[in-house]
Amino acid sequence: MIRPVNFSFNAETAVNNAFQSAATDNAQKQALKEFDDFAALLNSNGVDVTIIDDTPEPYTPDSIFPNNWVSFHGDGTVCLYPMYAQNRRLERKPEVLQKVSRKFDIQATLDFSGYEQQGLFLEGTGSMVLDRDKKIAYAGLSPRTDQSVLLDFCSRMGYTPKSFTAVDGKGSSIYHTNVVMCVADRYVVVCLDSIADPTERESLIDTIRQSGKDIVDISLSQLNQFAGNMLQVQNDKGEKLLVMSSQAYSSLEPAQISRLTGFNRILHSPLTTIETNGGGSARCMLAEIFLEPKA
Repeated sequence: MIRPVNFSFNAETAVNNAFQSAATDNAQKQALKEFDDFAALLNSNGVDVTIIDDTPEPYTPDSIFPNNWVSFHGDGTVCLYPMYAQNRRLERKPEVLQKVSRKFDIQATLDFSGYEQQGLFLEGTGSMVLDRDKKIAYAGLSPRTDQSVLLDFCSRMGYTPKSFTAVDGKGSSIYHTNVVMCVADRYVVVCLDSIADPTERESLIDTIRQSGKDIVDISLSQLNQFAGNMLQVQNDKGEKLLVMSSQAYSSLEPAQISRLTGFNRILHSPLTTIETNGGGSARCMLAEIFLEPKA
């Protein structure tokens, strides 16, 4: 997790992120409290959180969402991604990876950021929702998620691509796949109503079912409250936990909560300022680390 120093509404990303609105004065102060409370909740439940403080320069208002520019993999690989907004490209700060490397073993780095020069983007595990067990990369194509870069990632990392088009209630493409769906160990939370094309929707359902996972469907209204922006994590006792914002949790129906808690405990924390100004939620704040810890 990246602790923010300059969190604010980012006009460069708002052009294709319908979840953003400049609605909070003193966003940095409120976002910092939300960040610290969220990190404390994870820590108190046995989740090992590596927190790196952002730097004031260069100005990176969205640094609180590191999962878009970097991902860490079990074979020791670190992937760096091409970002749509120019000020988000500045988040790829070498000191972040240096600090991670002090705690974890990095074997190789794959840098896809050169695609920015071609105007092609793939914003990490925002653009892709990875089923790391079954090696499937789910991706809703959008201005921030290009098919050719997706195929390059899959070829080099050994994943099978599963792309589709997800749209909001107004018919506009949804900027990131991780607001549409969350892949856990035994289930997938997904907003099937966002897949307008019936053939694509059925194909996605088939892929999820063939992976052996149950489907927990959410509505477009729940998607708009970040109910798709969840992440399953594991604590120091090997217990799986489903992490989300309090807004997302409050949007869920009792039957959905019952199904999810049948798989694992739920943790939620208020992230209203971050969600409103940043257009991202709990999952976006977590760049999960599958690297081996150093001895």
